[in-house]
Amino acid sequence: MPLLEVKNLNKYFKGFHAVRDLNFKIEKGDVYGFLGPNGAGKSTSLRMILGLIYPSSGEIYFKDEKITKYDRKYLSQIGALIERPDFYENLSAYNNLKIFARLADLKDKEARIETVLKEVDLWDRRTSKVKTYSQGMKQRLGIAQALLHEPELIILDEPSNGLDPKGQADMRELIHRISSELQITVIISSHILSEIELIANRMLIINKGERIAEGSVHELMGSLEMVLEIRSTNEAHLLEKLKEQNIAAEVKADRVRVQIAEAEIPNFLKNMVEAGVEITEMRQIKTLEEYFLNITK
Repeated sequence: MPLLEVKNLNKYFKGFHAVRDLNFKIEKGDVYGFLGPNGAGKSTSLRMILGLIYPSSGEIYFKDEKITKYDRKYLSQIGALIERPDFYENLSAYNNLKIFARLADLKDKEARIETVLKEVDLWDRRTSKVKTYSQGMKQRLGIAQALLHEPELIILDEPSNGLDPKGQADMRELIHRISSELQITVIISSHILSEIELIANRMLIINKGERIAEGSVHELMGSLEMVLEIRSTNEAHLLEKLKEQNIAAEVKADRVRVQIAEAEIPNFLKNMVEAGVEITEMRQIKTLEEYFLNITK
């Protein structure tokens, strides 16, 4: 049984078809990447799952129970950080979470606040006013808020947005910890494709509201041909031999790029060596970004 399942989801806004017959499943334990260019329908889909807006048609199931606009019980099992977190800037992190804990009617509020602040590495700054926090700290506090009621699923919309490389690495580590140690299923929407490649085990790619691809990151990456970057002592000789073998090449700075099926790489190298091409460096380039750009262009 999937933890979350979306069937034939559609959303119209004044004649604009924002989400088109979207289908996907999320299994318990997934770190599920939700990818697409700006305006692809990612945030609209997540808002429908959270009941912030209602589908024009289609169905959403949580733990095999159909979600309706009149039944909000399932939301007690989902935490979310949508866009930028909002807090009372002149209050401390601890006091902000006390307000949210009271609204959620949590038992043993103090113990739970201490737990989540330690989970996101903010316990030592619990008494500091939120206005003194960096953007990365505010994002982590937003995740602490989403974890307060011990959800089974947490939805993070662009959690690394606006963070520097250190902040992105910290966020990546936190998401791994939420998944592995807390055993919480994670949906992460992001335009930082390399982050998804490092974090997610499964992913969905949408464009113009439609599903383009879904599956394990490993499988989707494996379906892509390899791009090889090659450096040679004699670039002209290399290009000549590539042309003889009808292999298209692109020159970038002092390297030559070719695209070739992964299984053919050993043969390719053997042929180059036998043709007397001196290769001083070769590296494989196959990134989620290239895959993403290729299927959404």
